[in-house]
Amino acid sequence: MSSILTTPPVAGRAVRGRSIGVKLIVVCGLALAMTVPAAFLGGLVEERTNRSAEVVRQISGYSGGQQTFLGPTLVVPYKGRSPASSSSRDVYIVFPAEGSAVLKTVTEERRRSLFKVPVFRADLAFDATFDLTAEPSAIPPGVELDWERGELVVGATYLRGAVDDARITADGKLAVLAPSSTLPELGIGTDQKGRRALKLLGTRIDATAIRGSRFHVTSNMKFSGAQRVAVLSYGKTTRLAAQGDWPNPGFDGGFLPARRSISRNGYTAEWFIPFIARAVRSEGPADSIAGLETTALGTSFIQVADPYQSVNRCLKYVLLFVGLIFLSYFAMEVATAKRVHPAQYILVGIAQIILPAVAVAGGKGRLRLGIPDCGRSDCGPTCRKRGRRVCEPGTGAPRIRYFQSCMS
Repeated sequence: MSSILTTPPVAGRAVRGRSIGVKLIVVCGLALAMTVPAAFLGGLVEERTNRSAEVVRQISGYSGGQQTFLGPTLVVPYKGRSPASSSSRDVYIVFPAEGSAVLKTVTEERRRSLFKVPVFRADLAFDATFDLTAEPSAIPPGVELDWERGELVVGATYLRGAVDDARITADGKLAVLAPSSTLPELGIGTDQKGRRALKLLGTRIDATAIRGSRFHVTSNMKFSGAQRVAVLSYGKTTRLAAQGDWPNPGFDGGFLPARRSISRNGYTAEWFIPFIARAVRSEGPADSIAGLETTALGTSFIQVADPYQSVNRCLKYVLLFVGLIFLSYFAMEVATAKRVHPAQYILVGIAQIILPAVAVAGGKGRLRLGIPDCGRSDCGPTCRKRGRRVCEPGTGAPRIRYFQSCMS
């Protein structure tokens, strides 16, 4: 009789153990099944990312693209062709002994549908001092410099971004620059794959006045562009002072600024590049001037919150997120002996997929719960009090009502 009474509980525990094992397999299968809608969402993110890149290219094309500038430089053609050169345009390039530039940018965001691109307007003031008291030291054998056809040139990556005529002043004489006839473009970069060309604007020089002398040159340029602006270290010694209103700049190129200051109202930065750090010869044939791209002093206008990058990162770990949540529910189910229906697991998993899907649909990188940030410029730092975002005290209005007025 006692054996009959004790047998059913053992059988019940065996059946319950098998049920838990089967349930664990089912839960793991459901977690894997949640990767299917995540894969579809990943395809949508990829499509949106490609569309965003296309919009960036279009708007950049209209505004001038990523601009790189070259300050005043002297180019002098040969009277004879060098035997070692294969170029049909043999010119001799002389960089200034000292170069100083001031770059001021005003930025705005251009939008198209859900996408936005930072574009800028740049005002550049170049200052250069040339020293021609010594004889040119790198002239190829068998050629002679034709000083009568020499030009003072400046350069930009995309001339379609010009918003005003470029001007240059040499020894008190003002001239409006036009596309150079001596050297229409100058290649920059160290390899053919990454080699780009600067379009050059120039004006003829007074050969009699400058040969064997030191002279001073200034130039002013106004260009528009998008995403990034850079100035090449065009002098043996180069100084650059940059100022802009973009709150999230990224400094890149060959050198980082010696001093910089960043605030919500913009940034300032200063570079100083000595000749030994520049690592580019001060004069020589155009074909031998290489590595100018490595001397760029660049500023990129960064968008901190990229919604599609954020969602893409989330989707890479979707199996981990869903799996941990499912295992938590399963552990609770085992510990409390309360059954959770597989449909409930599916609903929880779908909820985890819906969050990034809503972020993609709305074009937002982050979802905020509760009262959102007001986004007003006169609103101070936000903090958390009792689960609500509040503005800087002293606004003269109730905090919740203040946010309601911000969102209206």
